[in-house]
Order: sequence, then C-alpha cells, then structure tokens
Amino acid sequence: MNLDKLDADIIVIGGGAAGLTAAQYGARANLKTLLIEEMAPGGQALVIDDLENYPGFPEKLSGFDFTQRFTQQALNFGAEILNATVNSVEKKDDVFILNTSKGEKRAYTVILATGAKHRKLNIPGESEFTGKGVSYCATCDGPFFRGKKMLVVGGGDAACDEAMFLSKLTDKVVLIHRRDRFRAQKSLVAKVTHNKNIEIRLSHELLEIFGDAEGRKVSKISLLNKADDVTYKEDFDAVFVFVGSIPQNSLAEHAEKDEAGYVVTDQNMQTNEPGFFAVGDVRATPFRQLVVAAGEGAVASHRASHYIDGLGGQQYI
Repeated sequence: MNLDKLDADIIVIGGGAAGLTAAQYGARANLKTLLIEEMAPGGQALVIDDLENYPGFPEKLSGFDFTQRFTQQALNFGAEILNATVNSVEKKDDVFILNTSKGEKRAYTVILATGAKHRKLNIPGESEFTGKGVSYCATCDGPFFRGKKMLVVGGGDAACDEAMFLSKLTDKVVLIHRRDRFRAQKSLVAKVTHNKNIEIRLSHELLEIFGDAEGRKVSKISLLNKADDVTYKEDFDAVFVFVGSIPQNSLAEHAEKDEAGYVVTDQNMQTNEPGFFAVGDVRATPFRQLVVAAGEGAVASHRASHYIDGLGGQQYI
C-alpha cells in the first residue's frame, strides 16, 4: 500500500464527547488522526444547559464550554478536524475508503461516533408544529416559552432532566409518561417529584397536537389517561418530546447491530469488521452518559493503535 495515499491512521466520524476523546487519544499516541464532523464539534452535549455530573468538574459547566475544552484538547495533541459529510465507508484490502462531501479520505482504521437522533411520536400535529411549539431540545427552545404552559413527554433521564430545566422558566410544566413508573435514575425521579413547578401524570399518552386558528403555534393537545381510559383535551403552549433515540448507523453497513439498530462491539469497541470501531450513542451500551462516551473513545483509539501495529502499518511522525 502506498502510504502517500493515506490521509490518516485513524479517521473518527462524529465530533461528540466520544469522537473528540477518540481524536485526542489517537493524536496523543502519535497517530495521524482526522476527525470528520458535518456540524460543529460537540454533539448533543452542546445543548446541555448545566453539566453537573462529569467527574472532575464540581462546578456547573455549560455544554458549550465543556465541548470547547474537549475540542481544544484534541487540537492541542495534533488531531485535525474537517467539517464535511461522510456519505459512505468501504474497506479495500487493509484500508478504509471514505466518500465525503470534500473528497475521498483513506485510513487504516475508522471510529464511528455518529451518535443518535431524537425519536418522534409520529402523531397528528407533531410534524406540522415542529418549530412552532413542538421541540426536542428544551435548552434550545424553552426560553421562547418563558412563563407559558409546557408539556414534557417521556420517562427516561432526558425527559426528567429537560423538565427540570423548563421548571426554571415557568411554574406550569406537566410531565407525562405512558407507563406507571419512570425509567429514569432514581435521583432524577426524586428531583422532578419534589419540584413544585412540575406536575407528573403517569399512565398518560399524547394522542394529537392542535394549533391556533392560523396554524402558527401549538394551542391545545389531546391526552389519553390510560389508567381510566379517558381521553381529554387541554390547552398548552409548547410540547417537548423525549422518548428515546434512533442510532445513526447508516455508515456501519457491514457491522453487526442489535434489534434497535445500535452497533454491537466487544469490550474494545471493535465491531465484527476488523479495524472498524464504534463508540458513544451509536453503540449498543447499557448506559448513555458523557463520561461513558469519553471512556469508549479512549478505549477505541487505544485498540486502534494495536490494530495498526498488527498490520505493520506505519505510524505518522
């Protein structure tokens, strides 16, 4: 293989916490490391209002500041960041070939860190009023509805976290979950339960979202009380949906996936395709947190280095 045709030893696809950590550890190991991100580095961490549970940061930190530190640290070690879209990944001999919006890129290894996108309810009115009162990001859109009545849909960590954030903006937050108990961590459930600005309604399902006469904004919703089998309508100004995520796995065509579409790896973050690793929210994992994603990124780069050594590949100096 002509080494002049290689753009990197490691190419990381995705610039969230997992991808940025992988880039940092790859560059720190004296491997030529290229991170490709189609938007701004940071991923979903960018929209976190107050980050309070990342080890080593006892003070609250905004998601933006947090990711800025991650990005700068990766750059300090020599990682390169390219703003581009990756369209496909294929492997020829021992080299991965990436087709991107800025040309072809080649590397010995690929670390997939493309994350996951918010799952939708797929109910009447949801798509029509997205951006008009329906949102999937409380920190992005919550301030537009300060003092208004807001509905939060979901029963996991994200729903509880976002309800807590919205409760700082209004005293009229209603949190519904279709089951009779939350899936979130007990500490988070305790917080929302004792928050006087949050009303909890379990065994409730959102059926439809209605707008005003001009169709410009959310004005009313239809709810099903599953416990009593009663459907009713209620006025609301905004609906925030947090019902899970869809892994962005389209670039992992040859990798094994679980029934939900998450990429399956071993403890080294290695997929069933040699040299192809997956980290962060795109990977099948029991716990999706920033600290976990960062750890996975470090492991993946470490094992990628071992993989390259096994190929007899030349490390860039």
